[in-house]
Amino acid sequence: MIKRVAIIAGETSGDILGSRLIASLKALNPEIQFEGIGGKEMHEQGCDCLYPMEKLAVMGFTEVIARLPELLKIRKTLINRWLDNKPDLVIGIDAPDFNLKLETILHQAGIPVAHYVSPSVWAWRSKRVQKMKGNLDLMLTLFPFEADFYRQHDIPVEFVGHPLADEVPLLSDKQPARKQLGLSAHEKILAILPGSRASEIKYLAPHFIKVAQHLQKEDPELRCVAPMVNDKIDKTFRQQCKVLAPSLVITIIKGESRKVMAASDAILMASGTAVLEGMFVGRPMVAAGKLSPITVWLVRTFGGLNVTYYTLPNNLANEELVAEFIQEDVSVDNILPAVKKMLYLDSQEKAGLLVKFNVLHQRLRKNASVTVAKVLAEKFALIE
Repeated sequence: MIKRVAIIAGETSGDILGSRLIASLKALNPEIQFEGIGGKEMHEQGCDCLYPMEKLAVMGFTEVIARLPELLKIRKTLINRWLDNKPDLVIGIDAPDFNLKLETILHQAGIPVAHYVSPSVWAWRSKRVQKMKGNLDLMLTLFPFEADFYRQHDIPVEFVGHPLADEVPLLSDKQPARKQLGLSAHEKILAILPGSRASEIKYLAPHFIKVAQHLQKEDPELRCVAPMVNDKIDKTFRQQCKVLAPSLVITIIKGESRKVMAASDAILMASGTAVLEGMFVGRPMVAAGKLSPITVWLVRTFGGLNVTYYTLPNNLANEELVAEFIQEDVSVDNILPAVKKMLYLDSQEKAGLLVKFNVLHQRLRKNASVTVAKVLAEKFALIE
């Protein structure tokens, strides 16, 4: 039974989710055809990618404004294409500023629509949820508190768990990771993950580098290890180290971020999905986040923030399990003592923290990609 599914992902995490979802749907019905926007992973699973995913991979208001005409043209082209030749289902994966408008127009034309990965309406710009009412057949959330939010607003929703929770083992042993990376079995290791975007390297990396230098001066045996997502980020980070902390001894590794986290005693990282991954790996963490001043002004002026915590582990637990520093609080003076505490955490306190991480990890383990595929296939008749 041939079915056509339109699917749109806007960045690397969405590409991974999309590829696994495509594979799971094909396992239920090998004749499903996929087209839309995706990256290498989705393409390899057979998705006909009409535009490079990088076209949508922008972050922050100022970055989006510069690319707005191109983004609007792409969205209009897709809408017209699918209005002329209606697919059996449209799946938007994350990228809410691009996908939600597209989904609304297509839904109003009678095309079934699902959105995978909730936008952070529970955190800011909560009025957006009103626009989803009646314009969305199903919201698929990675976290249980998100599903509770949508139920309160009478929007069809399913909590499907997080794919990373399925992928990362419940126990990540430190020593195999160290052996694979060529690191000593006995030294104290701080993993430094300054982010994968140029803006994160600009706003966060200088603080992280200075913190690492201070720590290494106090403990010359401390090993700092930083995984770099690509050559461009690697080059910029190395230059920052050379200028800001020429005496810092740091091991820079291409990729392998999860392995570096597993090998570490503590992690200093950019706020984002990586913090959730660090929780799954089970290491004490300090997270920081900083955007351009104009982006922050726009967020605070037009959206506001409705959260007590910023990082996902803290939101899931409703308590501070991860030390977090956002915007004006990002400074060496604030971050340094927090990292020092995590590196030399009392064994009893560390054990209690890891138990809480493990409980949350298990709660999010629901075989997500298979669960999403089954939910979509049954609700939208993608299988006989």
